[in-house]
Amino acid sequence: MTTPDTRTAPRSARRLGGGRGRRSGRRRYGDLPIALTFLLPAVIAAVVLRLWPTARAVWDSLRSTPLGVEPTRWVGLDQFRWLIDDPAFLNSLKVTLLFGIIVNPLQIAVALVLAVIFNERIRGAGLMRTLVFLPVAIPQSVSAVIWAVAFRPDGPLNGILDRLGIAPQGFLTSPGQALPSIILVVSWIGVGYWMMFLIAGLKEIDPTLYEAAGLDGAGRWARFRHVTVPQLRRQLAFVLVADTISNLLVFAPVQILTNGGPNGRTNLIMNDVFERAYTQVDVGAASAATVVVVVIALAIVLVQFRLLSRGSD
Repeated sequence: MTTPDTRTAPRSARRLGGGRGRRSGRRRYGDLPIALTFLLPAVIAAVVLRLWPTARAVWDSLRSTPLGVEPTRWVGLDQFRWLIDDPAFLNSLKVTLLFGIIVNPLQIAVALVLAVIFNERIRGAGLMRTLVFLPVAIPQSVSAVIWAVAFRPDGPLNGILDRLGIAPQGFLTSPGQALPSIILVVSWIGVGYWMMFLIAGLKEIDPTLYEAAGLDGAGRWARFRHVTVPQLRRQLAFVLVADTISNLLVFAPVQILTNGGPNGRTNLIMNDVFERAYTQVDVGAASAATVVVVVIALAIVLVQFRLLSRGSD
């Protein structure tokens, strides 16, 4: 009767384990072409739609392109100096800043109030939530055309004011009312979108926190301040920064409703970029203005990461 050689067992086990590891490695690397095949469309889209236009904008911002045709001449940073000395560009920055200061808190406050209301178990909450979200599904250009009809001198808004005994308003043609009118249109489009983010955040709040606060005698307002808002800190930080970037890039409502007027009162920065590129045919200045927008957006994204990192602590 023979006895097994115990010295060979560990060696054979090692050979078996090594073979299994090599086969696993071959399978892993064998799946790499398949993974790259699935990733390739996204990579191509990122390069064609994001990286290449950004690189081209930076390149064009450093060159002067009269009438948008070749040949070009190198001007370096002079293009940015000319922009800083351009009253129209400075006005667009000022208008964009004023627009953002007003529209961002307004949209987030209204979205938060609606999210809290529609998160409650009230009759018809689902239908009302759908109606508020519906403008998001409509292209901005279509929404702008609808509001253009509403803002007409003989439109429905002035018709309602006439019934109330109020004189007709200029709205889009009034220097004092044009920007508030644009803010109304943009908020009508965006509030429902941000509301859905906040409702999703409200769904994640532990109900026992509200029960504990209620046992401590906290009323509805106290529960909102000390439970809802702190628990929504991360969602509010994301919505604040994303909403700021979205409003920084507003273009269609301004172009369709006012084209930057009257007297530049609604000339947001993206409309200024469009005018420089396609009306003045100054590709270099338009590219430099685009680079400025990108830098501002990147600064906002950095703030976003800071806010999100604090919210996760």
